Amino acid sequence: MRDGSERVLSERAVNIGLLVLALTGLVAGALLADVFNVLVAVVVGYGVLRLGLAMLRNLARPLPGPPDPGILRRVKLEYRCAICGAEARMTVAPDEDPEPPRHCQDDMDLVAPIE
Repeated sequence: MRDGSERVLSERAVNIGLLVLALTGLVAGALLADVFNVLVAVVVGYGVLRLGLAMLRNLARPLPGPPDPGILRRVKLEYRCAICGAEARMTVAPDEDPEPPRHCQDDMDLVAPIE
């Protein structure tokens, strides 16, 4: 992964390239058409290009890794005891697929959510 200084240099190179492109378009447009129309087109083009680069940069960012084993995760699981009918809801667990709780000396059954 690139460190911060390489990213700043990369950003600076992109900005300089865009500035050169804008000035070239401005000079070429001044020779061919109205300066105001060319200036507006260059500014809009620069904005669209910056927006596109920002979106691509966000897509290129990797997903965060799973949390450490000791950290609890949010879950929404409901269990029912097959023997007595008692219900329990689990809201946090050490992993995404926790073992079912025990009740009446037996594992509780997972209840499928209605949603």
